[in-house]
Amino acid sequence: MDKAEAIIAALGGADNIDEIEPCATRLRTVVSDADLVNEAGLKAAGAFGVMRSGNVVQVVVGPEADTIASDIEDLLD
Repeated sequence: MDKAEAIIAALGGADNIDEIEPCATRLRTVVSDADLVNEAGLKAAGAFGVMRSGNVVQVVVGPEADTIASDIEDLLD
């Protein structure tokens, strides 16, 4: 499983992701159900950190955020 697929799975699956966009070193996501987010899974997928506020989850992935977000968007389409 590649990094984008692992992040999708850890965010609760494709159906749980309402929005995703890159921002410098982070993936800013909005999920339907925050309880489905697996922080340990995100870190295992290569995230340096995870910040949560309600249904907004920011996944710190470093300078490859744009590439990962693009890969995730391709998989979600």
